[in-house]
Order: sequence, then C-alpha cells, then structure tokens
Amino acid sequence: MKLERMDDFFAARLGGYDGHMMAEIEGAEEFYPFTASLLPRKLGAKVLDLGCGTGLELEYYFALNDKAFVVGIDLSPDMLAALREKFPDRKIELICGSYFDVPLGEGRFDAAVSVESLHHFTAAQKLGLYKRLNTALVGGGCFVLTDYFAESDEAERLYFSELERMRREQGLDPDEFYHYDTPLTAEHEIELLKKAGFSDVQILRSWSNTSTILAR
Repeated sequence: MKLERMDDFFAARLGGYDGHMMAEIEGAEEFYPFTASLLPRKLGAKVLDLGCGTGLELEYYFALNDKAFVVGIDLSPDMLAALREKFPDRKIELICGSYFDVPLGEGRFDAAVSVESLHHFTAAQKLGLYKRLNTALVGGGCFVLTDYFAESDEAERLYFSELERMRREQGLDPDEFYHYDTPLTAEHEIELLKKAGFSDVQILRSWSNTSTILAR
C-alpha cells in the first residue's frame, strides 16, 4: 500500500466522495443529521467545522439554521470548492490549510464540529488542537465530534505502528500528512478532551465503530 498525501487522496476521490460516505460508512445516514442536530439553532450562531470536506454535515445543519455563520477548515482546495458550490447563499468562510496551524482565536465560536476527520492524527497533535479549540469557544460552547474510533488499545497501537512502518519503508516526510487511519479508542479521545479543558465529555450515540462525542 502506497500512502498518499492527505490533500491528494481526497482530491482524487472528490467525484464520488459524498456517495461513498453516505453509502459505505455504516450509520452515515443517521450520524450526519444527528451531529447537525446538536449544533446551535440561534440566529447568527458561529460554528467552526474542522475538516469540513464537502460539507455533508452542513447540508443538515443549514436545513436547521440557515442563518448560521460557519468557518470551515480543510486541507483540500477541491473539497472546499465543492462545498462552496453547494451553499452559494450561506454565510461561510472557508480556509484551505491545516487546522493544527490555522489560528482559531479566543471566545469566537458558539460551537465546533468535526466529522470523520480527526482519526488520522496522534494524541499529541490532537491535545494541542483541543486546547486551542477550548479557548476558541464562548463560555458554555460545545464541540461535537463524530468519528471513527479504535475498538481496543491493541488495535490503536497497531494502527500507529503500521503507519510508522510504511512511512519508513516509503521514505516519507515525517512532517507531511498522509492518508491512513490511526483512530484512538473513544476512551482515550475523551481523556484528551478532558485534559484539554473540557469539563463535561460524553458519548451520545454509536454506530458500529463511529461514535458522537459531545464536549462542553
């Protein structure tokens, strides 16, 4: 298996991406609308979408709150272009870049959301992001994380060891993002969120290996 850079991977699959996610990911028809239902409904709510892709979750969210303002961050310019085409009349700011690098500000957002994106990164990377995210939310704000989680500690270790093996064998830049699933267990994800400063963190629903975590 040859690893692909994250942005190249998604650009190459853009044409069938939405259909693949909805048809092939178990529970997608339920977890996308469920995730959207947890986001704020108030007029002018400000929501940050980490790894927004083509905006599948936003299709459901804008149906519930068409006056929301969304800031979406994604590595793929092609994905962002597709998202923009979907919502020409919505209040959206799109940023092409890594959410590990983009400044998030302080007390700027009522809520943040991420769907099927963060399972590609290490605990250390996510801890720094979650600390910044906690700061970026207003008092009482929430983070809705719907993602793929490892079924055990052993599986989690195997994902990361396999990625490192392939990186070494293929001589890949350790500072580049490559597409390979390295999910944490849901328990470890919750620990990270609490360590980052979220005081109330709980799993709301699960679909096979995908769960929705709400962090306040």
